[in-house]
Amino acid sequence: MEMSDTAFRKALQHYDDGTAERADLKLLTKELLKRLVAKAPGHAVEVRVPPYGAVQCIEGPRHTRGTPGAVIEMPPDLWIDVALGRITWSDALLTGKLRASGERTDLSTLLPLG
Repeated sequence: MEMSDTAFRKALQHYDDGTAERADLKLLTKELLKRLVAKAPGHAVEVRVPPYGAVQCIEGPRHTRGTPGAVIEMPPDLWIDVALGRITWSDALLTGKLRASGERTDLSTLLPLG
């Protein structure tokens, strides 16, 4: 089932108002991860936004078992802000809430996702 733009805008309004619930965070997280994969398809980097989602993106070597060689992990609120360009990638790293290890884990050239 395809998510409507209206649902995304409504969830984003709740987020901006400070009234976002788990469902809003989940919807925003998953949609923005989907946009990342559309912009940078591949399997070289795993982007994790617990507890709502994880995707593989960016061209390069694919991992098949265990922890991938390139992993990015951050909380949903930081992912939403970074993905929408409300905070830069470098500023997100400075928060200490974004963990990135391995090659190709700088997403700054792919952001914002809109």
